[in-house]
Amino acid sequence: MKVLESRFLIDFVNMVQEGYEQGWHERNGGNLTYRIKPHEVEAIKDRLYDRGEWTPIGASVPDLAGEYFLVTGTGRYFRNVPIDPEVNLGIIVIDETGENYKVVWGYADGGRPTSELPSHLLNHQVKKRVTNGRHRIIYHAHTTNVIALSFILPLKDEIFTRELWEMMTECPVVFPEGIGVIEWMVPGGKEIGIRSSELMEKYNVIVWAMHGMFASGETFDETFGLMHTVEKAAELLIKVMSTGNMKRQTITPQDFRDLAKAFHITLDERFLYEKDENGHMPGVY
Repeated sequence: MKVLESRFLIDFVNMVQEGYEQGWHERNGGNLTYRIKPHEVEAIKDRLYDRGEWTPIGASVPDLAGEYFLVTGTGRYFRNVPIDPEVNLGIIVIDETGENYKVVWGYADGGRPTSELPSHLLNHQVKKRVTNGRHRIIYHAHTTNVIALSFILPLKDEIFTRELWEMMTECPVVFPEGIGVIEWMVPGGKEIGIRSSELMEKYNVIVWAMHGMFASGETFDETFGLMHTVEKAAELLIKVMSTGNMKRQTITPQDFRDLAKAFHITLDERFLYEKDENGHMPGVY
């Protein structure tokens, strides 16, 4: 099978286009990686090649040894991916040590994987372990309203989670584990990858302050839907805050407990704190 005809590549390109149409990928912003399933690799094996030397990842991911990934290219624009996938995307394989990668398809004009590859692979390694291999997608986008909130809200998991849960009833159902938050860090390096992977032990979506979101999921639809839901909740919160008025009513801690019981989900009590007279987490603002 030709790589360009494979279902996983078609779905990958569709997700890239949807993210661009949301306005989350200005210029060369954002990146996407997919851990390819063994039977998908087998179907395209005769179309893969060995283009060059092994290249250091910049992080150690031994649990991903031998895995193949479809990866957006560094410096590439999401809007150009549907036009020419073979130039703007590539497939890499990880060596037996988990220290190096090699390009086996794509980047046809000599490109390379996203500069945030270490962050992606460190988080793939965690999610592969904690989900027993179910999660295969890591997605980073510059989501406008979430970035705006990172200038306003205290950078605490409990506050981002609770405020966004209150915006739409479906939010605690879509991300019942909550949201992790990371203070501003230099992007693209090992340090932000390690910090993110620590939070990915318990969350599926992380806010990178003044930068965007980092999300993990089992399918393209699930991962995009998670990102979309969090960003819509952030947009609603920005609109509510822009009125200059306190919330007259909202979803209460007991309401969340009732919702959890009805939908058979578990919500961490640390997100269900009683707010002070200003509607804030006590002792934080």
